[in-house]
Amino acid sequence: MEIYLDNCATTKVCEQAAQICMEAMVNEYGNPSSLHRKGLNAEHLMTAARKNIAAILGCDPECIIFTGGATDSNNIAILGGISARKRAGKTIVTSSVEHPSVADTVSSLEEQGYKVKRIVPRENGTFAAEDFIDAVDDDTVLLTFMMVNNEMGTILPYDKIIPAIRRKYPNLLIHMDGVQGFTKLPFNVKRLDIDLFSFSGHKLYAPKGIGGLYIKKGIRVNPVEYGGGQERGIRSGTQSVPLIAAMGEAMALCKRDGAAILKNYRERNAQLRALLAEMPQVIINSPEKGCPHVLNISVPGIPSEIMLHALEEKEIYVSSGSACAKGALSSTLEAYGLPAERVRSALRISFSKDTTAEEIDIFAAALRETIDRLSKVIGK
Repeated sequence: MEIYLDNCATTKVCEQAAQICMEAMVNEYGNPSSLHRKGLNAEHLMTAARKNIAAILGCDPECIIFTGGATDSNNIAILGGISARKRAGKTIVTSSVEHPSVADTVSSLEEQGYKVKRIVPRENGTFAAEDFIDAVDDDTVLLTFMMVNNEMGTILPYDKIIPAIRRKYPNLLIHMDGVQGFTKLPFNVKRLDIDLFSFSGHKLYAPKGIGGLYIKKGIRVNPVEYGGGQERGIRSGTQSVPLIAAMGEAMALCKRDGAAILKNYRERNAQLRALLAEMPQVIINSPEKGCPHVLNISVPGIPSEIMLHALEEKEIYVSSGSACAKGALSSTLEAYGLPAERVRSALRISFSKDTTAEEIDIFAAALRETIDRLSKVIGK
């Protein structure tokens, strides 16, 4: 029985998304910029996808541009947003636990002369809204931070940060990387008054290679590459209609079944926490009130990679951290202040809409057996 618990890295494409993707590839294969019927049919698929996504975000469909994924969206938001505000300031405020597509992009700007303020977690592993609020000043051009941390599941206090900063600095450019939180937490871009919001398809049951960026009306974002002027000239290149249609269908599923999906995340999280409480060797790293689809743990004394492959032999798939790190020690967990031994032995378990109670029971039993076996081997 194959058990996949690495859904923060990527999710299995849902049947509805796969079907419409195939339909677009086989039948509605026209270029959406073409003026004939085939092109118009392809454009209609993109329009439907925009509407589905906008319905979840709480915005107008024309505020959505399609990209090649969240890395693409984050780069466009940060580089394009700052490029359009060259005289607005030279300070960027962000967190110390960002995904590389934000962290490395900000670091590249730092090398060009921008000042970067990186907010670190408090001793309890959570972020305080006032740390972000106090960091913003008259020289700040951009505030960029993630909605939910992809390794720990920590929810950053965006609902407190953004309104407070808006009152003091109403024109500050605010971007949020919503990849791990989108559809999993209550959120409305208009009510929150956010400028830029990045999201990814393959984290939400759509194929890889497609993402999007919400841009508030009136916000200028310069392109970071040039071409045929598609997607309002902000992200040129012929759109991948099959992937866009698939993401739109997956988003429609998330909206329709959102309450049931969230209920399953919470139940599987609580179930696993209860089972892990019976294993004294296991330390739970994720906060109690984190986003429920992810749970980070450590088994001190057993390196992550050894544990990961031992579980893989039982056809159980988990992660040792962000998939982008490719097995390297997590700088994110280090930023959270975890001891080195816990960082070296960390595992990330992440649930999908389809994860069952039986799968969690099997995983917990396999984890217990693997800990006992490896402890004896490593102990020798």
